[in-house]
Amino acid sequence: MTQQYDFGMIGLGTMGSNLVYNMCDHGFNVAGFDKNEKQVATFTERAGDKKVFGTTNLQEFIAALKSPRVIMMLVPAGAPVDAVIEELKPHLSPSDLLMDCGNSHFTDTDRRTAALEKEGFSFLGVGVSGGEEGARFGPSIMPGGTKDVYGRVSAMLEAISAKVDGKPCVTYLGPGSAGHYVKMVHNGIEYGLMQLISETYHLLKEGGGFNNSELNQVFTTWNDGLLKSFLIEVTAKIFARKDDETGNDLIDLISDAAHQKGTGKWTSQNAFDLQVPIPAIDVAVAMRELSALKEERKSAEEKLPATEQAEQISKEDWVECVEQALYFAFITTYAQGMALLQTASKEYKYELKLEEVASIWRGGCIIRATLLEHIREAYSKQSGLANILQDDFFAHELKKAERGIRKTIQSGIGAGIPMAALSASLAYYDSYRRAWLPTNLIQAQRDYFGAHTYERVDRQGTFHTKWEQKQT
Repeated sequence: MTQQYDFGMIGLGTMGSNLVYNMCDHGFNVAGFDKNEKQVATFTERAGDKKVFGTTNLQEFIAALKSPRVIMMLVPAGAPVDAVIEELKPHLSPSDLLMDCGNSHFTDTDRRTAALEKEGFSFLGVGVSGGEEGARFGPSIMPGGTKDVYGRVSAMLEAISAKVDGKPCVTYLGPGSAGHYVKMVHNGIEYGLMQLISETYHLLKEGGGFNNSELNQVFTTWNDGLLKSFLIEVTAKIFARKDDETGNDLIDLISDAAHQKGTGKWTSQNAFDLQVPIPAIDVAVAMRELSALKEERKSAEEKLPATEQAEQISKEDWVECVEQALYFAFITTYAQGMALLQTASKEYKYELKLEEVASIWRGGCIIRATLLEHIREAYSKQSGLANILQDDFFAHELKKAERGIRKTIQSGIGAGIPMAALSASLAYYDSYRRAWLPTNLIQAQRDYFGAHTYERVDRQGTFHTKWEQKQT
């Protein structure tokens, strides 16, 4: 086969094949490879008259690509990525470029970058968000690596990305694993937002007695206001969906034991390493784990029956309270994720421009929301902003919504409704805005039992007290 294809794609599942079709729509010719014959056949059939080539033969795939080759990979994170790289290397030339477009852990990306560059190959770690629809019609793309190498593919990535106000939702983020790190934090924020939405669903369903039709209407209305976002939009649609087989509301037929792929956990683990508090994201991971304990929860419901009484509030007032609570918690969750990016950028020398991160998240990705334009504006005014809670706009918005979240949590507690992420969001805010916290007692305790020492407020230095020694 003659070399005629501009790009190669390894992995022709839903994301890989849709990204290829997107590339073809913008004038690029793409060869695809997958070991699964059925996926290759489906890929070729769906392509129609698009200029694509699909094969299960790796050598045939390599031979079809123009030189120097640019090969994208969309395979499961971890060992499969390493296996593909090792299988490819004997067929590559030093000028060839590999792009990992999956959800790889950023430390794996750093390792692969160093190893491949040592052997003369180029490598980019590229985060892609938007799901099936985004891949097909325009995702948010988060590339990291060497800037010159990014320049080889920037025109293609800009062409296939989502657009907001005519601007592509892709930009060069920084060296090494910067792209995959930003994607990891994106997914952590996504975990937090989804948990918050599920808690408001619980509050409206059990605390307010809303049926699915009413929930559809509430979320549809919310999506026209402060909470306008992709996740609120799809939530509204979910409540309107009927099951094809039974005709019943599909949401009521779906198991409440949630699954996860690990990217939220990675965000929490790294935040602990960097000592950056992200409690809403942490608790979102924990609540998915708790949801998986289905049998234990069923048993506990029998042994620990609910005795709580829901406060009687009009549906109209309840919707307003819960909307303010969710808006408040959305802001604090984005704040936690952006603060983590700010710290990580310094620690890992990414030199991230958070204004640009917020900008490329405004379209295509799962966490896209009207709020991101305000976040972009905050960092455009002050690039080194430690936390968006310090920004005048967000400080004003939080003060306006504060009564709503306090009322919601008080009422939810009275009704026995779990609100882990909403409560964590308020606790984060209340802690962050306090000049004094009771952790001086923790420091005293640590010194008492472990001689870990402490600092004082009235003089410089480190001190230790012999707490059991009698005072004269």
